[in-house]
Amino acid sequence: MGVTPDVRLPRRRLLGGLAGMTALAGLAACGRAPAPDPGITVPPTRPGTPGTQRLSYGPDPAQYGVLHLPPGDTGDLPVVVVVHGGYWQAAYGLELGTPLAVDLTNHGVAAWNVEYRRVGAGGGWPSTFTDVATAVDLLPGTVQKAAAQRLDLDRVVFLGHSAGGQLAVWAASRERLDAGAPGADPQVRPVGTVSQAGVLDLVAGATQGLGGGAVAQLLGGTPDQVADRYALASPTALVPAAAPVVCVHGDVDGTVPLDQSQRYVTAATAARGDARLRVLPGADHFAVIDPDHAAWAAVRGEVEGLL
Repeated sequence: MGVTPDVRLPRRRLLGGLAGMTALAGLAACGRAPAPDPGITVPPTRPGTPGTQRLSYGPDPAQYGVLHLPPGDTGDLPVVVVVHGGYWQAAYGLELGTPLAVDLTNHGVAAWNVEYRRVGAGGGWPSTFTDVATAVDLLPGTVQKAAAQRLDLDRVVFLGHSAGGQLAVWAASRERLDAGAPGADPQVRPVGTVSQAGVLDLVAGATQGLGGGAVAQLLGGTPDQVADRYALASPTALVPAAAPVVCVHGDVDGTVPLDQSQRYVTAATAARGDARLRVLPGADHFAVIDPDHAAWAAVRGEVEGLL
C-alpha cells in the first residue's frame, strides 16, 4: 500500500494515434484501448500515501473520478482537478491523468482525476460537457466527504491536457454561460486554470481539421452547421474566465498547434482577462504530462503558483 505499480502509458502510440485518428476511430469502435508501449511512467507514491478512492457521479461506467490524497492527516489541502485528453475519443481514458495526480500528491496536493463520456461511447455534445461539470461540482459534497473534510475548496485549480485543456478552461468559464445552457451554474470556482497544449479555439480547430475532424465529431457538426454549440463550448468564445488561465505549450507540438494557445490568450487579454502563455522550447505534445520531463515540472510550478 502506498506504492503505485510501474504502469507505463503508451506515449509513442499516443503520438501516432492522436496525429492520425484513423486507427483511433477503429479502436474506439471495438472498445479496445491501445496496446501498451514503453512511455510515460506513473511515479511511485510517497510512503504513507493512502489508497485512491473511485467515486461515481452518474450511472454510466465512464461517470466517475478517482481521488488521490497525499500522505498525512493534515487538513486544508489544495485541490487540482485533472482532466485528461485524447481528442475526446473513447479509446483514451483517465489513466492519462494518473501520473500527474500521483506526482501532485507527492507534492502535498490532493488530486481529483475525472473521467467523462467520450465520443464513441456516449460522449459528445452535450454529455461530455455536462459530465465534466457534474464531476467538478461533486467536490463540495461526495469528494469532500471521501476526503474526511480535509480539502480546501477555496484553493482549487483546474488542469487539463489537450482536449482536457479545452474542457478544463471551459469548466473555468461556466459562469459566462446563460441559465439553462449545459454546464451553467457552477458550484466550484477555481483560483486558476492551467491548460497543457489545450484545444482552446474550437472553431479554428474544426477548420484546421485537428485530430482528423475530432472537433466536429465532439460537437456534432461544423461551425457553420452548429454555430450555437461552438459558442457554448469553445473557451475562446467564453473569455474572459473569472480566474487566471495559464496556457503551457511546447514549441515542437505536432498534435495541437501552438496557435491554439496563442489564440486563446489573445482573445482573453483583449477581453481584459487574466491569461498568459508559457512556451516550452523543445517540448512535444506529451512532454507536459510526463513526470520525468522538465516540461511537467514547469506545469506543476504554474499550478503551485496559482494555489
